[in-house]
Amino acid sequence: MRTGFSSTRVSRRPHALRVVRRPVPRRLAVAGAALAVLAVAAGCGGGSDDGGGGSGSAKQLTVWTLENLPDRMAAQNKIAAAFAKESGIKVKLVGIAEDQYSQLLTSAAASGKLPDVIGALSLAGVRELSINDLANSDVAKAVVDDLGEDTFSQPALELTRDGDEQLSVPSDSWAQLLVYRKDLFEKAGLPAPKTYDDITAAAEALDSDAVAGFVGANIPNDGFTEQTFEHVALANGCEMVDDDQKVTLDSSNCAEAFSFYGDLLQDYSVPGAQDVDTTRATYFAGKAAMVIWSSFILDEMAGLRNDAKPTCPECRSDPTFLAKNSGVATALQGPSGSEPAQFGEVVSWVATAEANEDASQQFISYMMEQGYTDWIGFAPEGKIPTRQGTADEPTKYIDAWSTLPAGVDTKAPLSDFYDQATLDALKSSPDTMKRWAITQGAGELLGATLAELPVAKTVNKVTTGDIDGEAAAQEANEAVTSIQDSLP
Repeated sequence: MRTGFSSTRVSRRPHALRVVRRPVPRRLAVAGAALAVLAVAAGCGGGSDDGGGGSGSAKQLTVWTLENLPDRMAAQNKIAAAFAKESGIKVKLVGIAEDQYSQLLTSAAASGKLPDVIGALSLAGVRELSINDLANSDVAKAVVDDLGEDTFSQPALELTRDGDEQLSVPSDSWAQLLVYRKDLFEKAGLPAPKTYDDITAAAEALDSDAVAGFVGANIPNDGFTEQTFEHVALANGCEMVDDDQKVTLDSSNCAEAFSFYGDLLQDYSVPGAQDVDTTRATYFAGKAAMVIWSSFILDEMAGLRNDAKPTCPECRSDPTFLAKNSGVATALQGPSGSEPAQFGEVVSWVATAEANEDASQQFISYMMEQGYTDWIGFAPEGKIPTRQGTADEPTKYIDAWSTLPAGVDTKAPLSDFYDQATLDALKSSPDTMKRWAITQGAGELLGATLAELPVAKTVNKVTTGDIDGEAAAQEANEAVTSIQDSLP
């Protein structure tokens, strides 16, 4: 399954990983022998003949990529070959499965055999490297400065910085979306659902025995539930921590967000446990007026993926019916939020602490310029550019994005199915993306909560009516505070 919360899209990596380059901590050394076998099997190693990183030849780089599906590896190998031809630097590209990444990183760091560069790394993954002094911020800064800071989405740069230190080079993003039935909204005379009040009013007006007003995730122990709620919470100014890194999920803003989401699912949704599959299936069947999902739904909704096709009655004669009759709201606004905001994932290129700096800078710059259209082109529905263009052509990449073929079993540009308003909203989504804990310097805490998912568990309780919004905020706050207290 290729969704916004799995594969390379979101980190669920255990927070126990705190790699120290030497000596090897006892907790990492215990599994050292087994992990070394995994590392060799995956082709770990940097630029030198013995697999090391920074001490290697300037003519070879080892690059890990979390975009490890076969078709994506083929596309990346093609770009790497073009780079090698131009630069004379050979690239050893190694596809890494996300569920093996932390183990392989642990082993490689402990043995001094880090790759030079890691690609498609999540925000939590970038912080993981930084916390353990495994990221080379000098290379990231040099790339951004060379390409032009003003050619990047500024929020994407902020999410990949620690203070003034540029930890990585943001390459692309996927957006969390509120997808809604434009035809039903227009018929009922409803505005686009961009605020809490809009969403509640539309859910109430459109909810019926045949069509649920809204569907959203609520199962515990699941990253999709946590992401869905964070999307709603950010809109209301609900933050996991404040600037002093004090946990603030017990704020009135968060209690209000829990109440809002709980009421939606109790009053206007379908009964029972809801996850990534059921929410999409309900919307695709024409049985929901709104759903929160990632931008990876776009090609599927257009009928470009055989194992996830729309099944609504109108879709039988027109497989593109839902795409034509759906709109998207990106950033939302809650009554207590200071500005519209949304959840999203920004992935990055990172040079490691053992990288060949000059060669790594050349490679990352190439991937963000000459090879950039090909990079975002193998999955444009989930690779919205965080670099809009160049100094000479400020919209070069963002203009190209909507024309790139999307889909899996069938390929076609998103512009064949979605109106300009939808495409414009998607193009600008990196500029309204926020994330809990990252910009407050608490990335390690975020990684810990992604492993234990305390908020998802609380969301489940409030959406099933077991607790109210205020109690949910208190419970989530206590759980996250406990996790924070347990960190080294």
